[in-house]
Parts: sequence; structure tokens; C-alpha cells
Amino acid sequence: MPESTPQATANIGVVGLAVMGSNLARNLASREGNTVAVFNRSPERTRTLTTEHPEAGFVASEGYDQFVASLAKPRTAIIMVQAGKGTDAVISELVKRFEPGDIIVDGGNANFHDTIRREAEIAPTGIHFVGAGISGGEEGALNGPSIMPGGSAESYETLGPILASIAAVAEGEPCVTHVGTDGAGHFVKMVHNGIEYADMQLIAEAYDLIRQGTGKSPAEIADIFAEWNTGELESYLIEITAEVLRQVDAATGQPLVDVILDEAGAKGTGAWTVQNALDLGVPVSGIAEAVFARSLSSKRAQREAAADLPGPSTAWTVEEADADAFVEDVRRALYASKIIAYSQGFDEIVAGAEQFGWDIHKGDIAKIWRAGCIIRARFLNRIADAYAEDPGLVALVTAPYFRDAVAGAQDSWRRVVQIAAGAGIPTPAFSSSLAYYDGLRADRLPAALVQGQRDFFGAHTYQRVDKPGVFHTLWSGDRSEIETTPSSH
Repeated sequence: MPESTPQATANIGVVGLAVMGSNLARNLASREGNTVAVFNRSPERTRTLTTEHPEAGFVASEGYDQFVASLAKPRTAIIMVQAGKGTDAVISELVKRFEPGDIIVDGGNANFHDTIRREAEIAPTGIHFVGAGISGGEEGALNGPSIMPGGSAESYETLGPILASIAAVAEGEPCVTHVGTDGAGHFVKMVHNGIEYADMQLIAEAYDLIRQGTGKSPAEIADIFAEWNTGELESYLIEITAEVLRQVDAATGQPLVDVILDEAGAKGTGAWTVQNALDLGVPVSGIAEAVFARSLSSKRAQREAAADLPGPSTAWTVEEADADAFVEDVRRALYASKIIAYSQGFDEIVAGAEQFGWDIHKGDIAKIWRAGCIIRARFLNRIADAYAEDPGLVALVTAPYFRDAVAGAQDSWRRVVQIAAGAGIPTPAFSSSLAYYDGLRADRLPAALVQGQRDFFGAHTYQRVDKPGVFHTLWSGDRSEIETTPSSH
């Protein structure tokens, strides 16, 4: 393609044409009103995309100057390249050529702190920078993802209709909303991925318990998950779990799940969710245990060294007559634990919004997660309803619907955790979710003793239940109590 100056006909451009970028560009081009400019650092990818999809009418470029010239004002470009230095390099090239009022969108899995930094650096130029979380994987990018854009309200006036044209649709509503300023979109996408980690781990634990307890085959358990997907657990992850469990390996004739190495990978967003929750002082124990479970699965040398460590003295299985009741207990435990994962995730969103000054509407986030994204599920409507009824809801699990759901499931939940502990089957996400629930509802926690210990060795002080003030006991002296100022330690 010659490096000529094209007419500025495209209302949206995509930089980065790997699978996600190519699929997003195709999605954009298939929607009425969009003309899509495309550019990739390697021209071969651009040529392949335009050759294989002539119906898209792409405006293709082999250089930044040509790409920018093909965009109508306000120029709007979505970057779909690897997070980190690659994204910074593309941003730098676009900033050199864009003008005030133009919009740069980072659609990758960026760390929201980087998005905040980039927005602050670009803002003086008058160019808008938008960090947009995009969920749904390759299929979602092509057919309709859930989109979580941040950035300025002004940029969303231009960008919003374009994103709405390609987003998934749930009950007639596009799964996109203006999340908040600077890094808000990528922050919410990060929490989405953290919830996804927890959801997947909980499902895996449910599968493991049923298989070890009942001896059912993966295909039989697939039928159980398919049945669950017709009820309150209906979700994309439950649906694909049944598909994975039904798959037979062509080479061995065994269930595919039995020939996949039991070492789970991760790309970082789950860890970011936990790290930022620690910084914000928000307990996301179910998400954290899901992240750690993946880490443990990958410690092959340690697992092999520990393989002969003693376990329960007696073997455990469920009597055939009790199998259906046990499976139902696992289903209820899964639902209760799932509620906790979402409750913890929304707690982190609330804390992040307070910390960074974002006006995030929790109900809107639940709505845009109803379709397109990986954690799409029936009960997200219940979350949206809960925040609509009480925008100041302190903890999602305390909303009437979820309170009743957990109350109805808790006996099963406790039995499952007890059985797992007795049988030596690891259920870190089930167990930690139940512990969080019990900690949340406890009238008094042993944190009082922890504060006493902290005061003893570090003079960290404490407060009393019977009068205001901050106090310290003179542990190394006569052990009398004095009123003091809070310790900085």
C-alpha cells in the first residue's frame, strides 16, 4: 500500500491487530455508522486482516502519519497492544500527531495506576486519554464485550455511542457505562478479573468435591453443572465448565480434564486485585485464596516433596444413597461462596472510588457485567436491584435477597467445609469465604487481643469499649493505663 494521504473518513481507529484487536476492529466495522481505520506495527497483519475481511471496508495504513490522517475529527483511536512499554510507545506516537480534543483509548489490561499516570501526563496537551476495560475475550471482542471506560465526561460524549454500538446487550441495554475519571475503568476491570479468579476456583472446588466424594465421571459431573446452569447459578463460567468436563481427549480417549496438567496460569490482574485491596484495607479473602491456589498448583517441586505427608486416617466417600443430597449441599455452598466473592469485589470498588475520587455507580457496574464479560451471570440483576433499592448499601451480602440466600445455604456450606477438612480435600475458597462470613457477622472478634499484643510489644495503643480516647498500658512499668495519642508505628 503506498504511503499516500487518505481522506479523513474513519470515525474510529484501532492500533494493534493481534486477535483481540482484529476482532474488535471487525466488530466496530460491522456496526452501522462506523468506518474503521486500522494500523499495526507489522504491516503483514494489516494486509491479512483487510484481505480476509474485505466486507469490513477498513481504511488501512502502514504508518502513523497515514493512520492519523485517515481519522475524522475528533480523532479517536483504540490501542490494543500488550500492556506496559508497548502501550506507552503507541501513546507517544499518537500524542505527537493528535490535537486537542482528540481521544486515545487504551483497551488493554493495563494497571490502573499506569492509566492514572498516563492521563495526568497527556492532559496538558488537551488530548483525552481513556483507560477502557474490555471483557469477554476473543469471542466478546468480535460479538459484543462488556466495556468499562474511564476518562473525562467530554470524551465519553464522542466515545460512548461508538462503544455502545459494539457492546454486548442485556435486556435491551448495552453493556457499557462511563465508569469514572482517569483510572476508574481499568480499576473496575481489575476487580472484575479478581472476582473471575474466585468464581473459577469455587467451581473447581465444587467439581473436585463431587468427583472425590461420589466417584462420578467428568461427563456425569458435566450433566450436574448443566442442570445447575438452569437455576440461580446460571452463568457463562458454569456453562463452559460443563463443556470442558464433557470434552474427550482424541489421543488417549480419556476425559480432557484428566490429561491437562494441574498447574493453573495467571496474567496478573488477580494479584493486582489482592495487592490493591491490601493497600485499601479491604478484605478480599476469597479472591486472595483463588490467586494463591493457582500459585500453589504451580509449585511442582514442593508438591512432589510433600506428596507423602500424612493426611486423614480414614478414607472418605459419600454413600450412593446420600450422593444427591451431597451434590445439593455443594451447589448451595458454591452459591453462598459466590455471593461472598462478589460482595468482597464490590467492597473494593467502593473503597477504590473513595480513595481516588471516582463517582462509580455500583448498580451500573452490575448491569454492564450481565452480558459479554467472563463473569456474566443471572444473579447480577439481583446485585443491580440491591444497589437500586439502597445506593448506600454497606455490604452486598447484607441486602435482603443475598441475606436470605446465604441464610438458606449456610447449613449446607458448613457441612461441605467440614467434610472437606475431614477428608483432606483442599477448599481454600469455600473455607475462606465461610470464615469471612462468620467474621463479618461476629458480635466480637479476637482483634481485641491482637491490639493488646500490639500495645505490649510496640506501644501501638488501643481504644476502649466503655469510654472515648486512645490508651496505652505501661507494660514494662506498673501496668497502669494512661491516655495518650495514637502511635505512628
